[in-house]
Amino acid sequence: MRATSCSEDHKGITICPICFHLIPSLCCASGPTRACPSGDLMKLSDYDMSASRGFLSHFQIVDIDLPDFFAPIVGTAENLSGLMTTGRVRHWLEQLPVLDLADWAANAPEEQVRVAMVRYSFLVQAYVWGESEAPTTLPANLARPMVALAERLDQAPLLPYSGYVLDNWAQLDRDGPITLDNVYMVQNFYGGADENWFVLIHVAIEAAAAPLLDLACHLVEAARAEDTGSATALLQEMDEHWDAVNAIFDRMPDRCDPYIYYQRVRPYIHGWANNPALPDGLIYEGVEKYQGKGQIFCGQTGSQSSIVPSMDALFQVQHGNDPLRSFLDELHAYRPVKHRRFIEDLREQSTLREYAIASGDAALRQAFNASVEQVARFRTRHLEYAASYINKQAISGKGNDTEVGTGGTPFMKYLKKHRDENRAQLI
Repeated sequence: MRATSCSEDHKGITICPICFHLIPSLCCASGPTRACPSGDLMKLSDYDMSASRGFLSHFQIVDIDLPDFFAPIVGTAENLSGLMTTGRVRHWLEQLPVLDLADWAANAPEEQVRVAMVRYSFLVQAYVWGESEAPTTLPANLARPMVALAERLDQAPLLPYSGYVLDNWAQLDRDGPITLDNVYMVQNFYGGADENWFVLIHVAIEAAAAPLLDLACHLVEAARAEDTGSATALLQEMDEHWDAVNAIFDRMPDRCDPYIYYQRVRPYIHGWANNPALPDGLIYEGVEKYQGKGQIFCGQTGSQSSIVPSMDALFQVQHGNDPLRSFLDELHAYRPVKHRRFIEDLREQSTLREYAIASGDAALRQAFNASVEQVARFRTRHLEYAASYINKQAISGKGNDTEVGTGGTPFMKYLKKHRDENRAQLI
């Protein structure tokens, strides 16, 4: 993935409107989001986030209209389940026009680009995994638009977690909350209750976790100000919100069966990293910068969610420097740009662990440990689901390995390690 260049207006710096410091910026099309060195409070709005939606899109996909030339793409994506049922989905996808999206993607509103990314990324995944044998080449009519969209968003050119979950939902009642009984999945593969429920559980978790992210910003400030009372109260509130998050995660088996997940949901979200069905990666036809060489990209995975990494950053949880840590670092690049920067800024600014230890306050330490343990509980549930939904299933094909996650990692080892490291860092 390319580094996002700074616009001429920013010229690599911006000025804090509060303290007038010059701030080196990592800019994207939407401008700089680096933290002010004077110590101003991090605000979710600086990262296109909110205390009600968290990392979820600030728009709903059904409200974003694409230009008319996208009509065959949108129509095909909306009928994807029918095309996949024919057993020759590639034949139908190869009929789509080759859209030159380079100029459009560079200049269009970000919301439109993200919606186009959702539609194209599902078509790409269906082309690769929708028949029994994986192809070695992605045709130009999918490859070139996919790469153009991904370049604008500084993401990899395949289905990311953001396209699968964060940008792929809508509310039934606009005046109601973002909860399991009020949201639906817009774009899918085969459809059905199990696929929809799997995604919507993640949508509901992201919404329920939104207050955690707002609290994290305030906890950074409380630790900086050495305000023991505020830090303790904020952590106690965080513990309550974690109860809600974990309660939603516990509901995964309600409507998503392990066998159906493994056979009808998981096969289509793999990438082409460490996948035996694509040992040399995938060739993106007509994309000059790849020079006809197979490309290796990680598939979407819940580990691309930014919730747990944000908590690791806040609580200053460290993970061992080993091959599994490198997987974690690699997945960071698959997150949306502003979500990466939120995590990075939180990691840079948080002194919460240090302060909780130095304070010597028993209530603060107890509250700190309670929230750290909640994250470990979340990781434990993820590990349990990985075992029952994947590891214990009978392998169904070369591209759907029970030992390798959709992100291309040895997921059981990966999840156990980071859960244990999380729990080992109570204070």
